[in-house]
Amino acid sequence: MQTPGNGAPPAGGSLGDLPQIGEQLRAALGVKHAARDAALAQSRALVRFCANAIRAIHREERAEAQALLGEARSAAAAMCAAVAGFPDLLHAGYTQDGLKELVEASVLLALAADEPMPSPAQLGVEPATYLNGLAEAATELRRRILDLVRHEHSAEAERLLDAMDEIYSLLVTVDYPDAITGGLRRSTDVLRGVLERTRGDLTVSMRQQRLQDLLAKSGA
Repeated sequence: MQTPGNGAPPAGGSLGDLPQIGEQLRAALGVKHAARDAALAQSRALVRFCANAIRAIHREERAEAQALLGEARSAAAAMCAAVAGFPDLLHAGYTQDGLKELVEASVLLALAADEPMPSPAQLGVEPATYLNGLAEAATELRRRILDLVRHEHSAEAERLLDAMDEIYSLLVTVDYPDAITGGLRRSTDVLRGVLERTRGDLTVSMRQQRLQDLLAKSGA
């Protein structure tokens, strides 16, 4: 008589379907793994297009920036389509980070051109992703403002500083846990520091410009 633990279990029984179940699970995970790989590739392309678009914006190459953002939107759509059946992959860090970069570049171009900002629905992103991208776009404005100051375009620099301030004023009202906002509080804190430094730099520059104008007039 066979006792438990002595030899193999009889054919069939409670484990009879285990090999088939194992095959089904491996197949399902294989499909998910392929979707993840496809999304990762599109995410890398998306980030690259957005980074190049931001550089083009700072170089005043707006047509090039718009073309790159078109490529970025295509990459974002392909990335989201690849993981459409896997909510955990759609909300993974690499997918949402890529979409955040899309928000940053799109908002930065709109602000630089003094045009309406795209909405979350237009960009196909969720609220937390949009807010974090908005914070990064406002932070990136510092570079543009300093470039404008160097070229003595004070009025445009002031307009963008006001935009930074308005975005910061919005972000500080979003008082929800980081688990909901994707760490927005940290992004907002970074923006606050950048905003304060930029305001100080612009104030000093404008005072120097006024002094130079007065000296030029008095010497005329």
